[in-house]
Amino acid sequence: MQPNIEGFFDPVSATISYVVFDQPSGHCAIIDPVLDYDPKSGRTTHQAVDKLIDFVRSRNLTVDWILETHAHADHLSSAHYLKMELGGKTAIGDKISAVQTVFKKMFNLEKGFSTDGAQFDHLFADGEYFDVGKIRGKAILVPGHTPADLAYQFEDAIFIGDTMFMPDAGTARADFPGGDARQLYRSIRKLLEYPPETRLFMCHDYPPSDRPIKWESTVADERAHNIHVHDGISEDKFVAMRTARDATLGMPALILPSVQVNIRAGQLPPAEDNGTAYLKIPVNIL
Repeated sequence: MQPNIEGFFDPVSATISYVVFDQPSGHCAIIDPVLDYDPKSGRTTHQAVDKLIDFVRSRNLTVDWILETHAHADHLSSAHYLKMELGGKTAIGDKISAVQTVFKKMFNLEKGFSTDGAQFDHLFADGEYFDVGKIRGKAILVPGHTPADLAYQFEDAIFIGDTMFMPDAGTARADFPGGDARQLYRSIRKLLEYPPETRLFMCHDYPPSDRPIKWESTVADERAHNIHVHDGISEDKFVAMRTARDATLGMPALILPSVQVNIRAGQLPPAEDNGTAYLKIPVNIL
């Protein structure tokens, strides 16, 4: 069965979240949901994710999975809120422990913070299969942007997270803690070995001014036209380009709050003795 796919674009973080389902009144997975966060007030709200919730309820869908492609650095995850509202199991790749270990030290998190991924209901191994009602999914390890990135395949559709963007926007950065441009190149080439007609769904779109937002490409389009990694670009050339480009990029505006929430499967840090949860801002670290 071919999956039904509905994309939801968040203009603040340029993130596309997805609902993937087998049929109306059937089962679905939600991929990379966004929690609204105001860095000026420190307040979270639910406008973006409530659109997903309305869609799921309007189709009478049962949520089987809430899937993260990685621990995002540009938006907070609403996975925990979704789980409370709709049910389903939260999941991410089993390499998340490496990311948690780095950021537990960076943020000096509480001693009880576990770095074994236990905050998530399930950790996917590379190549692991799972079901969403009548459709079958597959987890594909694609490290490089972070050590723990996963892509999710459903039939001819692959949700590729932050490996590539639309062809005119190139590829993701690889300079976050644990990132590796050489690994990223190999992960991208792994995805580009799929049949040419395979549909690739982006986690972000950063379009030039002369086109609207898009989030679906194909293997053929990326191999022919991706400005950073089209056919003929060698690994060494890509690594040199990516390294030089990353050196010019500032940190994402929400990296410090978002990582602290996203390595907890979308939960806020535990409240302190006054009943308030706090996000830390380490100084002169990044």
